[in-house]
Amino acid sequence: MHIGIDASRVAVAARTGTEHYTYELLAALAQLDQRNRYTLYCNTRPAALPPLGPNFALRAIPFPRLWSHARLSAELALHPPDTLFIPAHVLPLGAPLRRRRTVVTIHDMGYLHFPEAHTPMHRRYLRLSTLWSARAASHVIAISGATRDDLVRHAGIAPAKISVIHHGVSARFRPAGGAAQAAARARYGISQPYFFYIGTVQPRKNLARLIEAFAQALSGSPHLQAPGGDLQLVIAGKRGWLTEAIERRAAELSVADRVRFVGYVPDDDVPALLSGALGFVFPSLYEGFGMPVLEAMACGTPVLAANSSSLPEVAGTAALLVNPTDTAAIAGGMARLAANPELRAELRALGL
Repeated sequence: MHIGIDASRVAVAARTGTEHYTYELLAALAQLDQRNRYTLYCNTRPAALPPLGPNFALRAIPFPRLWSHARLSAELALHPPDTLFIPAHVLPLGAPLRRRRTVVTIHDMGYLHFPEAHTPMHRRYLRLSTLWSARAASHVIAISGATRDDLVRHAGIAPAKISVIHHGVSARFRPAGGAAQAAARARYGISQPYFFYIGTVQPRKNLARLIEAFAQALSGSPHLQAPGGDLQLVIAGKRGWLTEAIERRAAELSVADRVRFVGYVPDDDVPALLSGALGFVFPSLYEGFGMPVLEAMACGTPVLAANSSSLPEVAGTAALLVNPTDTAAIAGGMARLAANPELRAELRALGL
């Protein structure tokens, strides 16, 4: 069989969620399948690709705008694969019209649950592109039961058309040794102890409320009984929409000296920073899956996460779950983790 894959997500050097998803799937497919033929379509040559076998071919087809709907559609019309796989949402407009088999992964429909976390234009684009892709595809992959339920309820997709396939965890996520932890902390100017967050810095991730909860926890106990000194909150990730307001919140609450924004962290440093953290905090307002939760657990890091959307499904009983809209609940969870080594040890063991 000839399988075409939209590999445009791996063209960027600084990969985040959907880029990691695409990259890791390509790596796994190359290990599992030496029989079928694959064509990887991209707008520019990828910054990096996993080891691929001779049954994989890269097709770079540059185009300035509307690459998926214009250039990829034209390529598919000229050289149609037996099956087209879109790892992240947007199915080319021309693909299903030729009655080709198409599979698309829908990661979330968070724009419905928290519309205020998106600009009006971005919200309209997400709605139209998600509905189009889910309805036009031959089959849909949902990354969680929560996403599947949203597709059924809000997009009218038949349950039989959806397969729930949870994310895995890359082998690079494992507990890092003390030397690796110390080197990573030195690179980013982090002192112990610290809570750690990683993800795009944007309103949907609930970071302003996380900073407020951190300040509240500190005001209740200025020197929390965390081992080793004054507690920090380290926020790692690319800048997103309305990042400036989130960054200002720390100064407004007089905790700027305790809250560190370290920007995008390369893949090699993430396991060490997770492993050295007192806890991983992820009170996101909405997640289709929440891959960093599993990555933190794989590094042996206690997790505090939201009790909404897909996160209870992903974390199970191995995380401390709190209401993400309740600042006091988040603050209380952070204080419990900081002050209770037995709780940290229990969550570490459950996560692993």
